Amino acid sequence: MPHPPLVSKLPDVGTSIFSVMTQLAQESGAINLAQGFPDYDPPQPLLEALARHVLTPGHQQYAPMPGLPRLREAIAAKTARLYGYSPDPGTEITVTSGATEALYAVLAAVVRPGDEVLILEPAYDLYAPAVRLQGGVPVYVPLLLPDFRPDWDQVAAALSSRTRLLLLNSPHNPTGATLTAADLDTLAGLLRDSPTLLLSDEVYEHMVFDGQPHRSVVGHAELRERAFVLSSFGKTYHATGWKVGYCVAPPALTAELRRVHQFVTFSVSTPTQHALADVLPDTNLYDSLPGFYQHKRDLFRELLAPTRFRLLPVQGGYFQVADFRDIAPELDDETFARRLTQETGVAVVPISAFYHNRQDHRLVRFCFAKQDATLRTAAERLQQL
Repeated sequence: MPHPPLVSKLPDVGTSIFSVMTQLAQESGAINLAQGFPDYDPPQPLLEALARHVLTPGHQQYAPMPGLPRLREAIAAKTARLYGYSPDPGTEITVTSGATEALYAVLAAVVRPGDEVLILEPAYDLYAPAVRLQGGVPVYVPLLLPDFRPDWDQVAAALSSRTRLLLLNSPHNPTGATLTAADLDTLAGLLRDSPTLLLSDEVYEHMVFDGQPHRSVVGHAELRERAFVLSSFGKTYHATGWKVGYCVAPPALTAELRRVHQFVTFSVSTPTQHALADVLPDTNLYDSLPGFYQHKRDLFRELLAPTRFRLLPVQGGYFQVADFRDIAPELDDETFARRLTQETGVAVVPISAFYHNRQDHRLVRFCFAKQDATLRTAAERLQQL
């Protein structure tokens, strides 16, 4: 008996551009500055803590669904220290399998068929598919070039009675742009008389440069009352493969998130949570990150200065966006990225991959979360263009 045809929920979605470029880098023997992961290990105290807890009796079984209490208490203390608000560990913090799972669970919890979700573009490529899988309707608002600032007038025009949620990302992937205190105040004013919820992706919170603070939605008294705020231990501790993140949200929103989280992941690796709880009180491990990554940003920009790339500003995160029109004005960004990987030996991501309509501004993204020697070798190759 023939099987009924399978109708895809995402017929226009293929393999992630990050996976595509990483595979191309592996096949070409290229230096992978495409996918956003470090090529150095997590801090030694964290590795030692994990080794201890892997061998600790009783730490091999399921953790509580919301996360280990001691880890949630440490997250609350960190949040209070950085942003002046102490969330309740029992009702406002949920440990998730990376920020990716948290984001998906939030959307599954609150977005219903026909609901609109505002997405500022360029945007991380997970956002729109995750909205569509819930039956939601992505509504795209372009960020303004060349500094990728939000146009709050356009955001206001896009808000409607059907807007269920607005998705923020600061520091921004792929551009490194950051939101200011004035931005958050303006957004609060736009949403004040609206039931619209807010999802703030802040996984690069500890990578803000030039002496500027990270402006978290958690630290904004008005916005946090309607917000899910996401963070990532993988980004903070150079451990992207561990896939541990968390969400801070008011009790009613947290309750809805957990309704979904319990059926997606249920709980996150127990020894890993214990290890993170051990090291999180060591504030130097994250206080040092702005300087650590600013050094890499400045080094990489200095190394690329002799090239014909035009470098856009980087306020945070660990990505550098560059304009390649002086090198190959006849090429679209995806073709340029592929040729750069195969012929020059440096893999990058085309920025058009972050637009729903593949808008091409002749820009590519480099990841500078690499050892200095890796950045120098990549730059030597790029200087030959």
